[in-house]
Amino acid sequence: MADTNVNNVDQKVAQMDSEKKEQILQDFEQFKGYLSDKVSKGQKLGLDEEQLAKAAEKVAGYLAAHEEPKNSEEKLLQELWKVGDKDQQHALAHMLIRLVG
Repeated sequence: MADTNVNNVDQKVAQMDSEKKEQILQDFEQFKGYLSDKVSKGQKLGLDEEQLAKAAEKVAGYLAAHEEPKNSEEKLLQELWKVGDKDQQHALAHMLIRLVG
């Protein structure tokens, strides 16, 4: 079941209401709060840090490819994501999980 939750991340992000997505991305603190809530829910579902990081990678990949950064923090994250290789992106996903955990 945990793998199914991780695999549905792309679909859920793509289906998110554009107004809600805009509200979350507008302010970095709000983005961190949203991510923190999702990490907490994932932990309650039994996801470990590795599974959470894989889900965060999917979200970050989607955001980097489809969303314009709304603030300087998001711009920095997007730039780091784009210049990183797969291992560095995975490490960044782990750091994001720890930042909001």
